[in-house]
Amino acid sequence: MAETRPRKPAFETRAIHAGQDPDAATGATIVPVYQTVTFTQDAIGVNRGFEYSRSGNPTREALEQCLASLEEGRFGLAYASGMAAIAGVVQLLESGDHVVVADDLYGGSYRLFSQVMPRFGLRFTYVDATRPEEIDKAVCESTRLVWIESPTNPLLRLIDIAACAEIAGRQRARLVVDNTFATPFLQNPLALGAHVVVHSTTKYIGGHSDVIGGAVVVNDEETAQKLRFTRNATGGVPGPWDAWLTLRGAKTLAVRMRQHESNAAAVAGFLKGRSEVARVHYPGFPDHPGFDLARAQMRGFGGMVAIELVGGEAAARRLCEATQLFALGESLGGVESLIGYPWSMSHAAFPPEVKRRKGITEAIVRLSVGIENADDLCADLDQALRHAAASA
Repeated sequence: MAETRPRKPAFETRAIHAGQDPDAATGATIVPVYQTVTFTQDAIGVNRGFEYSRSGNPTREALEQCLASLEEGRFGLAYASGMAAIAGVVQLLESGDHVVVADDLYGGSYRLFSQVMPRFGLRFTYVDATRPEEIDKAVCESTRLVWIESPTNPLLRLIDIAACAEIAGRQRARLVVDNTFATPFLQNPLALGAHVVVHSTTKYIGGHSDVIGGAVVVNDEETAQKLRFTRNATGGVPGPWDAWLTLRGAKTLAVRMRQHESNAAAVAGFLKGRSEVARVHYPGFPDHPGFDLARAQMRGFGGMVAIELVGGEAAARRLCEATQLFALGESLGGVESLIGYPWSMSHAAFPPEVKRRKGITEAIVRLSVGIENADDLCADLDQALRHAAASA
């Protein structure tokens, strides 16, 4: 009789149970916050799996196991922030190494790549990664990483992860995918051939705008060991309370992402018909250049929308200051809706000429669509657009 393989639990189930067995000491159903710096040893060199919380903590370990499961990976590492996670991956490199970077990326990543890491002998080349052939042209003998986001921040362009992975693999380089916008609920880059996945867990995974964090997930044990060693050496770890809050957020990621996506589709559709809006960037529209790719490599279109205002910079600024439910602020991915002005907020690190070349103009506004009532969100944007027009 053929052996029946056990059924793999669904995403929603793993989000609640992966790495989260009842506490061995007390039977606590929810993972405890191990708020301790050190762990008492049974003898010199004899411990119960933990020594010092920078090196390892049970609460953080539960989060890491959960995130690895959600990303269909073997090894998860939690960091103190998304930028700490990004810096941790870059520390896999050595002086003289070269990185090919998708030029449509988060401003904080660009700041690190352009102003910090070159001082340590690293070289970065920026390309239009929506055309994989441009990555192929840019890689060279010293290329060790190919770095992309998909969908991109803030213009929601789609990049072919599998094609980029094939190119990186031919050059014996690692493909790194920042999966923050898509989340593991909608996209699993490791399953598409990527070697490293990065998250700002501050955003959708934490989901409530109350905790800073980051994560890296990989399949390769040697890479995981290198990342773990460097993280311990440099100390960019989250505290146990931050790890617990992030783990709590991850439990509801699936239900939140369904509502984020539903609301974003409603908001994007509402904005597309407005005379004040020149263009709506949303990969769920069939006329979006990345629509087919999004359907192929994602399980949905996400909760982000970007718009370009007919009235240019003045209209964009007025809109950002006129919304009532959409809070004007940095970040994204929380249950509450946020409105941002990439030109001077998320992408302030880019020189003006670079932003304009990438299509990030003074007229662009980014919306992180929350899980409030969709009609209320559209009504808020309606009154804000009317106010912006009246104030012109």
